[in-house]
Amino acid sequence: MSEEDIGRLEVHLGWLLHTGVLTSAACLAIGLVLWMAGAAAGPANALLTAGLVILMATPILRVIVSLVEYVRMRDWFFVATTVMVFGVLIVTVTLAVMKLRSGN
Repeated sequence: MSEEDIGRLEVHLGWLLHTGVLTSAACLAIGLVLWMAGAAAGPANALLTAGLVILMATPILRVIVSLVEYVRMRDWFFVATTVMVFGVLIVTVTLAVMKLRSGN
């Protein structure tokens, strides 16, 4: 792994985290203002939900970007580690969705 590869990974991850948090914060802030103003409940709820989903998706996207970059760097130890982390995330999300659908 070269310094350039590590630098590129850090830049990509920094951009992703920065964008995800700012987008989430904007959706949450606008949704909260609409909700507090008593405006249409539908758009306020949609923005609040979108903000939370974006906030929860950001770490998952970070793992995906890391995986792609580690494959490009041919760092197989970190590829394997990142695949395991991604697998745990997928299992967790799948179990949460199944639990929500079953109503328990």
